[in-house]
Amino acid sequence: MKALAAKRLRLHGFNNLTKSLSFSMYDICYTRTIEDRNSYIAYIDEMYNAERLTTILTNVANIIGAHILSVAQQDYDPIGSSVTILVSEEQARGKEEQVESPGPVPDEILAHLDKSHLAVHTYPEYHPDDGISTFRVDIEVSTCGHISPLKALNYLMQSFETDVVTIDYRVRGFTRDITGRKLFIDHKINSIQNYIPNEIKQRFDMIDVNIYQENIFHTKCKLKEFDLDNYLFGVSADELHPSARQKITERILKEMDEIFFGRNMS
Repeated sequence: MKALAAKRLRLHGFNNLTKSLSFSMYDICYTRTIEDRNSYIAYIDEMYNAERLTTILTNVANIIGAHILSVAQQDYDPIGSSVTILVSEEQARGKEEQVESPGPVPDEILAHLDKSHLAVHTYPEYHPDDGISTFRVDIEVSTCGHISPLKALNYLMQSFETDVVTIDYRVRGFTRDITGRKLFIDHKINSIQNYIPNEIKQRFDMIDVNIYQENIFHTKCKLKEFDLDNYLFGVSADELHPSARQKITERILKEMDEIFFGRNMS
């Protein structure tokens, strides 16, 4: 029996610009014992398993008005998960104004796109001997068409507990207007920060590194407030000796700074 051929998608009036949003979110934890460390890794791995990540990416597809074509999801042994979703154009729902503002939450359809993929990968890991564990989530929203994937940033940043975030946005390729003139970007953008709500921005120290002439935008975020109890697993700060609390605090803050600045610190 002949295999059934996949249904071909008919594309018309396609916008060839590719807009890619990729960012990494980091959650940092301190554990005193190997047992606590293993429990934390198991907890965070289950909390962000492939099923939950699929739900998050499905909500992203709804936010940007995309039709899901296929879903591939995988939980890895011993740790980690991945999800990839391919999507195609849905019917436009009114004219989309491309302004720098935070996107909606999942109960609202914002716009449409022509074709795209959404991907998420998790990376739980730990320091071999100083008690620090770091959970990283990498997410990519890549679209071809009118809509900017930055409209999904508001929802995504609210979907994960995070201490440090690094965000990259780039527009690649070109499309043409009706006269044949090339367009290397089809919307104005000054900063990724403009797509993040004020209530979230107030929680972070933020730095921009942008190359405007190349349509490359980069933003780094580090949580301002520090409460040691939020970084301990299996123990509370009150149970620790003051000198231990100070040493653990220094280790955690150093971990955050090294991730934020992208270099090891002595």
